[in-house]
Amino acid sequence: MNSLGDAHLRTWTLRFLSLLAADTQAQLAWLGERELATESVLEEAELLCRVSEGLAERGTFDAEHLRELQALGRCLAGIDAACRAGLWANSLVTDPAWDAIRLLARRFLRTTPGDWRRPLPRPLHPHTGDH
Repeated sequence: MNSLGDAHLRTWTLRFLSLLAADTQAQLAWLGERELATESVLEEAELLCRVSEGLAERGTFDAEHLRELQALGRCLAGIDAACRAGLWANSLVTDPAWDAIRLLARRFLRTTPGDWRRPLPRPLHPHTGDH
């Protein structure tokens, strides 16, 4: 992949992990009224963890970052099918696995250059069907 693509994937990884690292109330506020499936969030996070191996090979992340993302990937993969079902907003407040995920995401962000308290991605807005 080219360096522009790697930079984009790195930015996306950092933004998504900022969302995973946020406090539950901030995550819920980010969601708003949007009904986002837990499975979708997990699939995206697992994909970013897998892509990070290639990014580390090309020097975008270092070995420490890769270890942190691999630990996060194992935690995500350990969430059973029953906990993957349903809405992420519900899962955030009922499944303690999200506390572990939050801590791993924070640990990763603390090892990246710059301020780990990156802003959350733009809030999701409910789809109105008007567009």
